[in-house]
Amino acid sequence: MTVAGWAQIAALILVLTGLTPLLGGYMARVYQGQRVALSSVLRPIEYSLYRLLRVSHEEEQDWKAYARSVLIFSAAGWIVLYVVLRTQAGHPFNPQDFHAGPWNLSFNTASSFVSNTSWQYYGGETTLSYFSQMAGITVASFTSGAVGIAVAIAVTRGLARRGTELLGNFWVDMIRSLLYVLAPLSVIAGLLLVSQGALQNLSHYLTVQGSTGLTQQIGMGPVGSQESIKLLSGDGGGFFNTNSAMPFENPSGFSNFVELLLMLLVPAALTYTFGRMVGRRRQGWALYAAMLIMFVGGIVVVYAAEVHGTPAQHAAGLHTHVFSGSTGGNLEGKEQRFGVAGSALFAASGTASGDGAVDSALESLTGLGSTVPMANIMSGEVIFGGPGSGLYGMLLLVVVAVFIAGLMVGRTPEFLGKQIQMREVKLAIVGALFVPAAVLALSAFALVSHTGTQSISTAAGTGTPQGFSESVYAYLSQASNNGSAFAGYTGYVQPNPGNVGAHGITFADIAGGLVMTFGRFVPILAVLALAGSLGTRRVAPTGPGTMRTDTPTFVIFLVSFVIIVAVLTFLVVLFEGPLAQALSSHLY
Repeated sequence: MTVAGWAQIAALILVLTGLTPLLGGYMARVYQGQRVALSSVLRPIEYSLYRLLRVSHEEEQDWKAYARSVLIFSAAGWIVLYVVLRTQAGHPFNPQDFHAGPWNLSFNTASSFVSNTSWQYYGGETTLSYFSQMAGITVASFTSGAVGIAVAIAVTRGLARRGTELLGNFWVDMIRSLLYVLAPLSVIAGLLLVSQGALQNLSHYLTVQGSTGLTQQIGMGPVGSQESIKLLSGDGGGFFNTNSAMPFENPSGFSNFVELLLMLLVPAALTYTFGRMVGRRRQGWALYAAMLIMFVGGIVVVYAAEVHGTPAQHAAGLHTHVFSGSTGGNLEGKEQRFGVAGSALFAASGTASGDGAVDSALESLTGLGSTVPMANIMSGEVIFGGPGSGLYGMLLLVVVAVFIAGLMVGRTPEFLGKQIQMREVKLAIVGALFVPAAVLALSAFALVSHTGTQSISTAAGTGTPQGFSESVYAYLSQASNNGSAFAGYTGYVQPNPGNVGAHGITFADIAGGLVMTFGRFVPILAVLALAGSLGTRRVAPTGPGTMRTDTPTFVIFLVSFVIIVAVLTFLVVLFEGPLAQALSSHLY
């Protein structure tokens, strides 16, 4: 470990904490209909969109109508993206003359980006036209991110209001998320990344001949504009196959820091927005503190593990001292531009934020180091999580935690002065445990059936911890709408000289697409129903028996509760996969 490495980590935490109340306060004003600096420019556009959609910005919806709008909008987005992908051969802005991929790959990809997952069974630079990237993937990144934010705002209203079923209007919240939050931040971020060297063009690919005589194609494209929303929206799919390890997507140390910040910024700021909108800023800071504690803990573990190196390195005499880092630690699969600290921080941030972007190969982490990305997702994507989904995912766990704490101390469980009754607990449990149940069921089938094992890379093998981790991580990442991967697990095979035509492994494509879709929308339906139920409740006056949920004691309890739930659900998985690898001196 180095001083520079720790300084990078500290700088990210300080800047993120400083920006959280600024952006969070701005978003609170936006969603409460107050004027902001951009109102004079954007409000005419906003009202024009309302007229186009025939929506009244003053008309609100109950949770059922709100949920129905979410599903209709997302279904329409899925159809549009699928059509774009399937008609690629006729697209403009297709200088490489790419044809459409197989139907099952298009199914998986459309499900991936509409569900805010960004799982990719393809390499962008060898599969998608510029039009597909711009009109398909980028648009889906904007809209899926806006859907998550809108749902979080609706849930916040349900907790803040008294005696009403109304949660706001989805179309208004979605449009405001696009116009006032995602679009301005994307413009700023895109300009920053392009200034550092990220590509932004519509050129043909370059063909160059190296000093050895080998010919190579170098991909081009409108990278900077897609990169900014990829990071802000929680859709971390790379324009290039190597994602943010590619210099055209992530050119410098400064751009690496900006990308780290972009992944975490909106989810972190929403905790402050929540505090402002419910009238209890301390409550927002309590949620932020709980997320930050788990985030920092993960960073420390993965950084120490990667500096220390693997058991195989130690068995071979390649010893690394944890504190001096004299041999550089485990550098396999890492960009030398970013080093161990930058790679470890990105791995922790991409899986804690729900974004899934990477600047190094997660499958090349040490066994202990790879436990952190997996554990971050196993937490339920609540360590900041995706835009909106991290906040409402944490609120689901808060409801269950408050209920259990109330039983432990013999007090009526309350959150924000509203009693938590059996209906709310059932809805919270459905929302919180549906994804783990789906992950475990699909992973079990994939590991024991020929249909599933054909997706495991032959290099890893089906009987090794690495092969086990690949399979479980694939469905864990997809069901949790993260999108990062341990690689190796295959759903689509590119054409090559020994393989006539591209094809897909249908089980992986279809199962992945379905689990991404249900993993996104089942929790959304549960949390909206929860918000609708709590919105009708009156707030009980605070008394000596009230359990406060904005204190350091509750923060520690909430962190412990999240960890215990994740451990009880996935402990066997961790020991069969990354921890087994961490205890072995063999290379897998």
